[in-house]
Amino acid sequence: MNVSHTSPSHHEDQTLPHVLVVDDDRRIRSLLQKFLVQEGFRVTTADSAQSARNYLEGLEFDLLILDIMMPGEDGLSLTRSLRETKDVPILLLTARGEAEHRIEGLEQGADDYLAKPFEPRELVLRLKAILKRAHNTEPELRQDVRMGAAKFDLRREE
Repeated sequence: MNVSHTSPSHHEDQTLPHVLVVDDDRRIRSLLQKFLVQEGFRVTTADSAQSARNYLEGLEFDLLILDIMMPGEDGLSLTRSLRETKDVPILLLTARGEAEHRIEGLEQGADDYLAKPFEPRELVLRLKAILKRAHNTEPELRQDVRMGAAKFDLRREE
């Protein structure tokens, strides 16, 4: 399992939207991570649906970016499964940009769909629009953070 976590230099800033990027292509994960961090996002990356599930068990994310075509469980199956229990916004990224593929992704519960290759600025604008709709304002400071069985109250710092 190849996973990584990177944040801007002001990593304590919990007001920054936390994005999970799931893609089996290391180069794409790395490029997306660098670009999104520069654009003011906290970014965690995972190389498979299983490693994404591991993160989702203990961390909260403001948005997921999922590649559709991955070995093992694909992004569509992961999206469908997550929709049964989670409300987190999902943007699907894929090389399959035909209308029927976009429709299938949206039917599985994705909030948006972007075909590769894409303009990085378009991706950021789509992410910001999704977050604005999801929160109906700018993302707010979390009151608590969960890591596995541990829960931290940020207001009380305990």
